[in-house]
Amino acid sequence: MEIDFKILDFNFSHKPLLIGGKAMEYYGLRKAGLDIDLVIHNDDHKILKEIYPNNIKDLYGDIGICEYGFEIWNQICTFDYEYLKLNAIEGEKYKIISLEKLLFLKALAMEIPKCHKDLEMVVKLILNKAYKKI
Repeated sequence: MEIDFKILDFNFSHKPLLIGGKAMEYYGLRKAGLDIDLVIHNDDHKILKEIYPNNIKDLYGDIGICEYGFEIWNQICTFDYEYLKLNAIEGEKYKIISLEKLLFLKALAMEIPKCHKDLEMVVKLILNKAYKKI
């Protein structure tokens, strides 16, 4: 799964962490939507906020930079890059959130019907892997 970061004209000091629909697609659960959701290291986030000051979204303290189809977050529900990157899968240009952390994020948002459906898919995949049905 290729993600082109060139349009941002920014070199990340830490590999971005892929979450959301693209992570769901990576695990073979569903096709991603049009946006690309990332959580990034706070050092990178501070700089990107300065580069794109007119493209900031604040969701209860989670700060997103929304530009060129990316939603680039400093944290999700106060859980930051350092926490969410644990056990992430290493890609060449980015990391993919672990299945367990993806489950966690989907559980936090399960009041949203789309996220609840995603949560069910992640649980099913985890159970299938646990019982070797895959």
